[in-house]
Amino acid sequence: MSENTYPSVNDLTLEEKASLTSGGDAWHLQGIESKGIPGYMITDGPHGLRKSLASDTGSTDLNDSVPATCFPPAAGLSSSWNPELTHQVGEAMAEECIQEKVAVILGPGVNIKRNPLGGRCFEYWSEDPLLAGHEAAGLVNGIQSKGVGTSLKHFAVNSQETDRLRVDARVSQRALREIYFPAFEYIVRNAQPWTIMCSYNKINGVHAAQNHWLLTDVLRGDWGFKGIVMSDWGAAHDRVASLNAGLNLEMPPSFTDDRIVYAARDGRIAPEQLDRMAQGMIDLIDKARAAMSIEGYRFDVEAHDEIARKAALESMVLLKNEDAVLPLAEDAKVAVIGEFARTPRYQGGGSSHITPTKMTGFLDTLTARGIDARFAPGFTLDLEPQDPALTAEAVDAAKGADVVLMFLGLPEAAESEGFDRENIDMPAKQIELLKAVAAENANVVVVLSNGSVVSVAPWANNAKGILESWLLGQAGGPALADVIFGKVSPSGKLAQSIPLSIDDDPTMLNWPGEEGHVDYGEGVFVGYRYYDTYGKAVDYPFGFGLSYASFEISDVVVSKTGANTASVTAKVTNTSDVDGAEVVQVYVAPGKAAVARPAHELKGFRKVFLKAGETAEVTIDLDERAFAYWSEKFDGWHVEAGEYTVEVGTSSRDIAGTASVTLDGDGKSLPLDEWSTFSEWREDPIGGPIVEAMKAKGESGELAKLPDNDMMNLFINSMPINSLTTLLGEPGKAVTAFLIDEYAKAAK
Repeated sequence: MSENTYPSVNDLTLEEKASLTSGGDAWHLQGIESKGIPGYMITDGPHGLRKSLASDTGSTDLNDSVPATCFPPAAGLSSSWNPELTHQVGEAMAEECIQEKVAVILGPGVNIKRNPLGGRCFEYWSEDPLLAGHEAAGLVNGIQSKGVGTSLKHFAVNSQETDRLRVDARVSQRALREIYFPAFEYIVRNAQPWTIMCSYNKINGVHAAQNHWLLTDVLRGDWGFKGIVMSDWGAAHDRVASLNAGLNLEMPPSFTDDRIVYAARDGRIAPEQLDRMAQGMIDLIDKARAAMSIEGYRFDVEAHDEIARKAALESMVLLKNEDAVLPLAEDAKVAVIGEFARTPRYQGGGSSHITPTKMTGFLDTLTARGIDARFAPGFTLDLEPQDPALTAEAVDAAKGADVVLMFLGLPEAAESEGFDRENIDMPAKQIELLKAVAAENANVVVVLSNGSVVSVAPWANNAKGILESWLLGQAGGPALADVIFGKVSPSGKLAQSIPLSIDDDPTMLNWPGEEGHVDYGEGVFVGYRYYDTYGKAVDYPFGFGLSYASFEISDVVVSKTGANTASVTAKVTNTSDVDGAEVVQVYVAPGKAAVARPAHELKGFRKVFLKAGETAEVTIDLDERAFAYWSEKFDGWHVEAGEYTVEVGTSSRDIAGTASVTLDGDGKSLPLDEWSTFSEWREDPIGGPIVEAMKAKGESGELAKLPDNDMMNLFINSMPINSLTTLLGEPGKAVTAFLIDEYAKAAK
């Protein structure tokens, strides 16, 4: 067999097939040397390469890894609302994988930020599945365009760290299909990730790694996934059950290949199922062959650092800019307070912890650019009480400054993979420090560093400006300086609502669960879907973000393009003398619906960069799914006929223009029977005319006449027709029989 040709599963022994379905060690596939199948490396992302220095031994040391570019984690990058940017980041990540001989990078993670307390919110994209799916698809396409694979994770419903290895997430079918699946589905359909990683948790009683409905029926059957499914590290508990469910690869190995062999021999695994799972592994290795065969490749460290800076620039969200306190003049007298300015928190904690190729903090950048600023650390990056001496030093530094830049946020000990936060409060010692500094100097700008939402309202009156920088990766210092001193206008938009209080979040009634399970009782009302539907005040809404430029959205027009599709056009104008970018956001608001639906939902967006005074026309197409909800009655997507409002704006609560469109609906209806209500008969395309015929016979005396007044109609409409005797007595039997008989004739 040629070294350039890989075998098919038909060339392997049963033992060899079984071996392919488990790793070789913690970070390698299990190759078959005698058949020319290499054991390529797969290792962590998702915001850069984390390859252990001891990778040849299968070590799982999370802090000892080769240098790689640390791009902004999804907490920041998601705020860019820019799939073209995420594609560029993906290309760079792939180049680093090629250098380090990594065939698959484990990411991105697209689980929904169901609750801001979630410990891994820093590496997930959004509370909205459309935004998460479109942005992460850019990353997947960028990485795979270079011949390196991705592992879309964690499939599915991995929304918390509490009891994450075994918790049973109880979720309705509708919530799964509308909230927790769509990001995965979009990426599968539009980017075909080479691998998908299943989650640890159970979903409605079944472990994800053993869930045939999840891994085969939905993923491969409904969505057409072509790649392989691997377990999260340690998520596979029964290899036979997992393989039968559609899991190709157990990671890391449990050294139980013999169990697969025995199961295949005694019929517990069908030969064709084992062949499918093993062939998937061969196909994965074959895809990676070209990139893994490149020798001597070295990525451009400086070019990748520049991409990280560009990504950081678009990750920042300007929340407040009272009196135009930003941008600063370079000759302004500036005081910089906060240890984060000197020791930046640039990434989250846990399995994604990267060793950066370089690290440039804000103070480093000021020094390099010759900008003089007085610095005071203000506090320590731990959870210890405040040192009064640090407070005194900070207050003294603020005296006489034109502007005070206060770098505040969450230390790594406050949020990480492995545990959920208990609140969204900022550290108390930092808030007290802010109050003390603001009492000395009113011109305070707070620069936040955090992986998930923090409460802003309790301290916002002590700051004229608030810049949410999230976690900015290794080039955050230069990016911050570019924005703060006005070289670049901020363009980030919130991918996650900022509530006034964590108790306002609808998931708190069931967070984080009890006795081994968690009920997703809020259904589809997650994040802004809840806040906007029920008129709940928030601090900053989903999609919000200020700019140094100003923009106007006008001429919103919606054109019907099909029975249940439409196209939206709008003009966006930069009305200022500052170049900048605006994100045009399109929300769809349903009219009267048969089920409880959110007031509106994001269904499209476009980031537009405009020079001062420039105008552009934006067109966003809305497919049938943009108007549909998941109907548990029909076990599928359903578009109701009627009028829908299309809203175009700059956040979920800043709507610049609306237009309506009337859709035909998909015409779906269920067969009627004696348990169908009278209103269901009346509204059905076949049953409706039969009801009218029944009424006519009632008027003529051939059948009993239904009572006709508002109160009785309330009862009748909700009754199954087999209950008509309740109102009509024995003649009600004849009315029911008439409806059933006529329907049988008409439905033939």
